[in-house]
Amino acid sequence: MSDEEREEKELDLSSAEVVTKYKTAAEIVNKALKLVISECKPKTKIVDICEKGDSYIREQTGNVYKNVKRKIERGVAFPTCLSVNNVVCHFSPLASDEAVLEEGDILKIDMACHIDGFIAAVAHTHVLQDGPVTGRAADVIAAANTAAEVALRLVRPGKKNKDVTEAIQKVAAAYDCKIVEGVLSHQMKQFVIDGNKVVLSLSNPETRVDEAEFEENEVYAIDIVTSTGDGKPKLLDEKQTTIYKRAVDKSYHLKMKASRFIFSEISQKFPIMPFSARALEEKRARLGLVECVNHELLQPYPVLHEKPGDYVAHIKFTVLLMPNGSDRVTSHPLQELQPTKTIDDPDIKAWLALGTKTKKKGGGKKKKGKKGDKVEESAEAEPMDSTNGATSQD
Repeated sequence: MSDEEREEKELDLSSAEVVTKYKTAAEIVNKALKLVISECKPKTKIVDICEKGDSYIREQTGNVYKNVKRKIERGVAFPTCLSVNNVVCHFSPLASDEAVLEEGDILKIDMACHIDGFIAAVAHTHVLQDGPVTGRAADVIAAANTAAEVALRLVRPGKKNKDVTEAIQKVAAAYDCKIVEGVLSHQMKQFVIDGNKVVLSLSNPETRVDEAEFEENEVYAIDIVTSTGDGKPKLLDEKQTTIYKRAVDKSYHLKMKASRFIFSEISQKFPIMPFSARALEEKRARLGLVECVNHELLQPYPVLHEKPGDYVAHIKFTVLLMPNGSDRVTSHPLQELQPTKTIDDPDIKAWLALGTKTKKKGGGKKKKGKKGDKVEESAEAEPMDSTNGATSQD
């Protein structure tokens, strides 16, 4: 086998080394998420929390794979975002931003880490309060979490992306919530955070994607955003956009000196992964980024908003489609939820009762028949159970 063939073969989960890198990245990002949640306190500046999340990932990834022969890229794969209340996503402010958290805020934390380009992404929703989360806030979080649990069981070899789209819409409706449109779950590959195989969160005439079947040894970031509003978020202020990704297939001769300087810095520091403008010199960046975006050299990740008063929840997890079943490697336990709705729909109950490991012939998770039944019963309780066992991180 030539080096090239070996390199090609080792890029997916059939290589134990690749699995280890995914799981190492997942362990780091799960700990980073835990740290970020612990830093979320009333009157704390959002930018300081985001910076701590990114710093932790840089520090921890810097401590692994130090003594290998070839240089291994590692670090932040998506900057820490902290989107509050009706802000849907991608809020990761610049150093000069004074926004702070307040008691009762609903926080969506979104971040990703990579080792050698193998990415582990996670998003989690946390309410800044003591005691159980109740009312519509609990509904919107339970909707996202239950949709994530259903997606985990349907993203498996042989199933199609449209099966997942239909199921998560049904779950959101059961909680009288909407799936937020425009959110895509992507297949991930080495150095590719948004691969071509995607799962639509919401099917509508304007958004179409190719039908695709999940296959063994693939990796997906399953991304679910729910809202008590109409699920059609808007861009209110382009100046809030701070996260960008280099569009490697585009080229243009930039006219402004500031743009050329910034673009050169981006190409050196962030050739592939999304990055925060916080990492650039702020004044110069403000000038230079505009021309880069206008000529499509950079892809912006806009900050989107639902209407004031709407509740928004975000759950994202990374799943490895291993030969023995689906392995969810990123997550964090939810707070106790007391939703106003309960799940009675037989389809949703049936999906939640599916195991995540590949079943042997003859049914049952393992040969211990009775025990298997118990596992399925507990799975049905998962929409309500905030400490459900589906947050496995092994």
